Amino acid sequence: MSIADKAKNAAEKLVGQAKEGAGSATGNEELRAEGRADQTSAEAKKTVEDVKDVFKG
Repeated sequence: MSIADKAKNAAEKLVGQAKEGAGSATGNEELRAEGRADQTSAEAKKTVEDVKDVFKG
């Protein structure tokens, strides 16, 4: 996984955490769910990149 990909995934996860927190604080379930989806997406991308790294090495 390149450093740029790691940074993008980390940023996406942080944005997701912020959205989820804001949604929880305001009672906005749609924003909270969007935040969870962003975090899940970032984790999935990280997993794919980790698998690619295993096969490269």
